[in-house]
Amino acid sequence: MEELEHASSVELKDPDQALKLYHSITSQTVTSDDEAKIKEVELALSSMGKLLAKQNKAKELANLIKSIRPFLGVVSKAKASKIVRELVDTFLDMGSKTGLEIPLCLECIEWAKSEKRTFLTQALEARLVLLYHSNGDYTQALNTVNRVMKVLKKMDDKQLLMEVQLSESKVYHTLGNVPKARAALTSARTTANSIYVPPKLQSALDMQSGILHGEEKDFKTAFSYFYEAFEGYDSVEHPYALDGLKYMLLCKIMLGAPDDVQALLTGKMGLKYSGRGIDAMKAIADAGKKRDISIFNKTIAEYDDELKKDPVVQNHLKALYDNLLEKNLVRIIEPYSRVQIAHVAETINLAYDIVEKKLSQIILDKKFSGILDQGSGVLIVYDGSESDQTYTYALDTITHMGIVVDVLFKKAQKLS
Repeated sequence: MEELEHASSVELKDPDQALKLYHSITSQTVTSDDEAKIKEVELALSSMGKLLAKQNKAKELANLIKSIRPFLGVVSKAKASKIVRELVDTFLDMGSKTGLEIPLCLECIEWAKSEKRTFLTQALEARLVLLYHSNGDYTQALNTVNRVMKVLKKMDDKQLLMEVQLSESKVYHTLGNVPKARAALTSARTTANSIYVPPKLQSALDMQSGILHGEEKDFKTAFSYFYEAFEGYDSVEHPYALDGLKYMLLCKIMLGAPDDVQALLTGKMGLKYSGRGIDAMKAIADAGKKRDISIFNKTIAEYDDELKKDPVVQNHLKALYDNLLEKNLVRIIEPYSRVQIAHVAETINLAYDIVEKKLSQIILDKKFSGILDQGSGVLIVYDGSESDQTYTYALDTITHMGIVVDVLFKKAQKLS
C-alpha cells in the first residue's frame, strides 16, 4: 500500500511519474488468495483510470481496460464487473469523441458474454444505447433498448432497467417523438420510486423531465426540474451541472424575466460556473431586456458553439428569435401613428418582406392595433382603446330575460 500512497501523493506534482507507479502496481502478478494485493491493484486501477481521464488520454485508458483481463480472471465476478464498469464509465464520461467508444464497448460486451457475466453484459449494453444515441445511430439505439429491456425485466434489476428507460426517453426526444419520450420517462420514474437512486442518476432524471416540460412550453415546471438537476450534479462535481445552470437561465429568458438571470448568477454559483456558456445566456438575456434583435443575432454569431451545438438551446432559439423580433418591432413603432415599412426594415436591419410579414402576423395576433397600407407601404397605428362592452352587456341582459320568460311560461302552463 506504500507504493499506492506514494503514487497518490505525486499525482498533482508529477502526473507522469504517478502513472508509472500505478502501472507498476497493476502489472504485478496476483493470486486469488492475496486479498491485500487484490485490493491494492483495484484501487490503483481506479486512480489510474481517473488520472488518464483528467489528462484526456483516451487511447491509453482504452488500452488499460483491455490489458486488465488476466487480473479480472483472478477476482470474483462481482468485483470484476465493478472494476470494468467503473473504468468504462470513466472512459465514456470523458466525452473525447475519439471514435474508440463504440468499438471498445462492443469488445467489452463480447468479452463479458464469453465469460458468462450476464449482469456486466446488460450494464455495458445500457451504456451502448447512449453511445449510439450520441453518435446519431437511433435505429441501433432503439433495437438495443428493446433487446436489453426484455432481459432486465426477467432479471428484475430495477436500477439498470431505469437507466435503459431513461436512455429510451432521450432517444425518442431527439427523434422529436415527445409523447413516447414522456411515456418512457414516466416508466423510468415509476421504477425509480421503488429503489434507491444515486444523486447522479436522479439528476439525469430531473434533467430529462425539465427538457420535456420545456418542449411543452411549461417553463416554470421545467425551471424547477433543472434546479433540482443542477443541485444534484453540483453535489457530485459533475460537468453536467453547467448544463443545468444554462437551462435554468434559458427558462427565465423564455418566461420573459431576463432580470432574473443576473440574480441567479450572483454569488458562488456565478463564479464557479463562469465561462462562455454562461456568457452566451447572459448576452441573450440582455438582448431580451433591450428588445433588440441585432444584439440577439450578434450573440448567436459570437457564441455559435455554445448555443447552436446544444440541442436543448437550439430547439428554443427559433421561438426566442420570433418573440424578440415581435418585441423589437413593437418598440420601434410605439412612438409613431404612421410609419413607412421600409424605415422599420432599415432600422431593424432586416429584409422588407420579412418585416411586412411579421407586422401582419402581429396585427392578426392583436399584439397592437393597426393596418398595413400595402399600396403606399405604410403602417398605420391606432391608439389602443378599450373595447366597448355595451353590446356585450346588452346581449347578456337579453339572454337572461329570455331565461326568465321561459321559466314564467312553464309556470303559467302548470296553472292553466
